[in-house]
Amino acid sequence: MTEPEKPIIVLVRPQLGENIGKAARAMLNFGVTEMRIVEPRDGWPNPSAGPSAAGADEVLDGAKIYASTAEAVADCEHVYATTVRKRGVTKPVVGPGGAAALIHSEPGRHAILFGREASGLATEDVALARYILTVPINPEFGSLNLAQAVILTCYEWSKIGHEAAGADSALVQPTAEDEILPPAPQNELDGLIAHLERMLEPSGYFLPEPRRAATARTLRSVLTRPGWNHLEVRTLRGVLSTLERGPRD
Repeated sequence: MTEPEKPIIVLVRPQLGENIGKAARAMLNFGVTEMRIVEPRDGWPNPSAGPSAAGADEVLDGAKIYASTAEAVADCEHVYATTVRKRGVTKPVVGPGGAAALIHSEPGRHAILFGREASGLATEDVALARYILTVPINPEFGSLNLAQAVILTCYEWSKIGHEAAGADSALVQPTAEDEILPPAPQNELDGLIAHLERMLEPSGYFLPEPRRAATARTLRSVLTRPGWNHLEVRTLRGVLSTLERGPRD
């Protein structure tokens, strides 16, 4: 299977090195590696970018600097301008998912333009684009930062690509499996139940006597249904032991 075309992330006149680093980190999370930077305010390389990239050094090391947006996208057949406004330019409007679908289906290089943090893309930058890329967002608080906007577009591109590639190429849920402990063995659950029954007995919880067996079964059902793991059982036993001892002096 051929490698899918990856979007090129173009940061136009970014102001802070930290934001460039965070954008690089967002890109590499989803396998996007080509960054182009137009007229960075504080020059390049920027010492603040590396720490914020949190290990995405390959993106920063490969970043190319351009004197204008036109030069940065000169070799690209498809250009998307991320903006919440059309700025008087009539162009097709797509969301992150729509742009991702176009990147996977239309041959050629696809560049996504992101404007400066304070004011976004200038009108002349938007004029270079073939599409307006807009994220549906809360109309009362439309405030995405640069890295958030980058990660949305990269995620949608990655998701469509992995879905097309099949289950073997699915996105990984970080550490999800490592955090799941196996269920506690039955003898640990029995110990928990016996402990709780012993504490409840003096208070008459199992009365009236004819209902004792049914009440005990219901209690056991409640305590076994969730599938406690051994750490949770030990924690609950600790709680019961503390309650059993009563308040400290």
